[in-house]
Amino acid sequence: MTITQLKYVVAISASSSMREASSKLFVSQPALSATVRDLEEEVGVRIFERTNKGITLTDAGTEFLGFAKQAVSQYELLENKYICSKKGTEYYSVSVQHYVFAIHAFVNAIMKRNADHFSYLIKETKTDEVLSNVRDYKSEIGVLSYSENNRNIVNKLFREYGLIFHPLMKCETYAYLCKSHPLADRKELSVEDLKEYPCVTFDQSNETEFYLSEEALSGYDFKKVIRSNDRATSCEAIAMLNGFAIGTGMMIDSNILKDNFISVKLIEEDPLIIGYIVKKKHVLSDFGNIYVHELEKYKQL
Repeated sequence: MTITQLKYVVAISASSSMREASSKLFVSQPALSATVRDLEEEVGVRIFERTNKGITLTDAGTEFLGFAKQAVSQYELLENKYICSKKGTEYYSVSVQHYVFAIHAFVNAIMKRNADHFSYLIKETKTDEVLSNVRDYKSEIGVLSYSENNRNIVNKLFREYGLIFHPLMKCETYAYLCKSHPLADRKELSVEDLKEYPCVTFDQSNETEFYLSEEALSGYDFKKVIRSNDRATSCEAIAMLNGFAIGTGMMIDSNILKDNFISVKLIEEDPLIIGYIVKKKHVLSDFGNIYVHELEKYKQL
């Protein structure tokens, strides 16, 4: 078994056919198929089911893929730290929910680190990917939140994934509105006041969407809902459709958003606990320590 074979399995699982996978990997289709067959024979597991309609993972293959992803991620982490770093370039990755303060902390860490050559990645993404990226060592640190609605399931995932959660703040519930919204002059709002306007939420795109929502009041059945996975798209929808979003009041913690949006306190309470996650017993890198230091500046708990 080689790391190349594991990388091939990961690439094939993300493709609709062997032809597509071979194109992505710049490997001939016969060579790719032969490599996977050799791996299946070696481990004694049929990883893929091949049909005229394409390729799918078998049940055993799905389990194997989980281990393969972890192995590839850890290999890439080692490669970046011990091989790529010799070339003078520093690599680092964090995964976060859509919080501006996490981005500000990341930028401040970059300035404090002051590396001559670097390739840094901050990934704003959905909740389950923040969790899995830290679990699989794709990111050293993740920033996310939970509410009373999903506290139990999220804490269960922390235990299953071997993650430690460090709380930073407890935030009350707000509605984000464009400054031109008909209700923008209110001092306080209820969800009943907002029922005729579209609610814009960040899309989780999986079967556990309700349990892994990053917004408060995730259990409320809003009459009109728009899902987006991009901050700019969400802001455009809110502005153009007189929509609103539910959050902590921290989404507009930037000069650009403050010029166009306001946050109004909601009567309904569903506080969010926001913090960062790391792997158990993991020793943080130099950049990781700097980033955590910057995050801790926002600590209120």
